[in-house]
Amino acid sequence: MAAVRALVAPRLVVDSAFVPLSLCGLAPSPRAALHGWATRLRAGVALVLSGCRDYARSEMHEASAILVHLSRGGAEVQIFAPDVRQMHVVDHTKGQPSESESKISDLAQLSAANHDAAIFPGGIGAAKNLSTFAVDWKDCRVNQDVERVLKEFHRAGKPIGLRCIAPVLAAKVLRGVEVTVGHEQEEGGKWPYAGTVEAIKALGAKHCVKGVTEAHVDQKNKVVTTPAFMCETALHHIHDGMGAMVKKVLELTGK
Repeated sequence: MAAVRALVAPRLVVDSAFVPLSLCGLAPSPRAALHGWATRLRAGVALVLSGCRDYARSEMHEASAILVHLSRGGAEVQIFAPDVRQMHVVDHTKGQPSESESKISDLAQLSAANHDAAIFPGGIGAAKNLSTFAVDWKDCRVNQDVERVLKEFHRAGKPIGLRCIAPVLAAKVLRGVEVTVGHEQEEGGKWPYAGTVEAIKALGAKHCVKGVTEAHVDQKNKVVTTPAFMCETALHHIHDGMGAMVKKVLELTGK
């Protein structure tokens, strides 16, 4: 439990608001269109984020890397987030939680009928805003729209990608699903959040050991997971693992 709570420690300070398709300046630019964004669009992928401010956000290295890999794979991306109060929205000028809320694009609008796949980055926001895992561990609750989206894509036979701590969402919602958060032992601090595996198993899911550059594919449920920042390693290894996950998700769309 303490290990997962340690995920609260910030990795990257971001102080921007959610806005549709321009999240923190990550939307495709005219330059990106010239380099093929507009001409290579095929699979429609929904990217579900959990926040854009420290202590409550998606892991922004992961979110940006996902967008890079999806762009390289020719996917059309639309960004969603739940329209709910966040557990913490931090005013970085004061170093304290803010009373105001960020603007977000409503996850309630996301329908599996309109997309070929859904991807959930990790980060503490997945454990605080998309679920109560950071507080309630194996007894956590999942945001109702997150649960709906996971079940809709699952019923439709459309792939779902999750990374870092986000696989616990699938473990909670999709009975018997196979996921990975990496290795099952800390190994001298290389896998500091290995204790998460206990909760995943307690939720009735199967955990599969994978390296940080790998992705696990649950072919039956079309769920693809990768460890990402569950491992303490060089950033390029984590980036490679996210690329492996995105590649598998796009392959499962059949487009």
